[in-house]
Amino acid sequence: MKIYEKAPAKINLLLDVLRKRDDGYHEVEMIMTMVDLADRLEMQELPRDTIMLTSQVGYIPLDEKNLAFQAARLIKERYGVSKGVYIHLDKKIPVAAGLAGGSSDAAAALRGLNRLWGLGISEDELCLLGAELGSDVPFCVTGGTAIARGRGEKLEPIHSPPQCWVVLAKPPINVSTADVYGRMRANDLKSHPSIKGMKDALERGSFHDMCGGLGNVLETVTLDLHPEVMQLKESMIRLGADGVLMSGSGPTVFGLVSKEAKLPRIYNGLRGFCKEVYVVRMLT
Repeated sequence: MKIYEKAPAKINLLLDVLRKRDDGYHEVEMIMTMVDLADRLEMQELPRDTIMLTSQVGYIPLDEKNLAFQAARLIKERYGVSKGVYIHLDKKIPVAAGLAGGSSDAAAALRGLNRLWGLGISEDELCLLGAELGSDVPFCVTGGTAIARGRGEKLEPIHSPPQCWVVLAKPPINVSTADVYGRMRANDLKSHPSIKGMKDALERGSFHDMCGGLGNVLETVTLDLHPEVMQLKESMIRLGADGVLMSGSGPTVFGLVSKEAKLPRIYNGLRGFCKEVYVVRMLT
């Protein structure tokens, strides 16, 4: 039997950092949602007790450094599964991009192996397992749209965004999330985006107010380190995107677009200096 799981990318409509915690993590408040750019995982049981991971791309680790591999190992150890599994990862989401590709792969592996082995693990339990692998994994387990608090693992489902187009553009650089958070000085922030304002905009289904409420305090760090990300933002605004923001710790920038007629100009304009450009829909 083969099990298939989709692992969609996430974007942050809002990301706020409140303080540095005693455990070394940062206390955050985020509003995250998913877009229709996705990796796909194929899982099949193996008779011998091993984890085998393959992919069609050569630039990702296929051992214990991979979060999907870690998810398989965790679920095997925690639930005493002595069977092996073969996982093929069809990689479409850019890596180190602020789109939670690795976290979504881990979440998909947890969901898929739960089904493959008939473990009957509840979604809440899968989220707890996911939190051991990474801060974004619990959200990727549940999907949808949610406010995430704590270090990202405390989730409050909220209304999905109004349907629109999303243009994603990743410049040819990789950004270390740990490095960005390490340089973050929450006490020095002069303003914070409004969680309540964004939540209200989503509940009203107001595309205009959603675009106006976008905010990510990590931009203060990443844009300073990588001026090309600011250039990408400015280009996307100039080309006509309705709302523009860096996702996560970057470097991917997304633009929200209400009218399909605008897309060719934005896409072609960005492709002039950025190879990785995607036009997708919100997963509502």
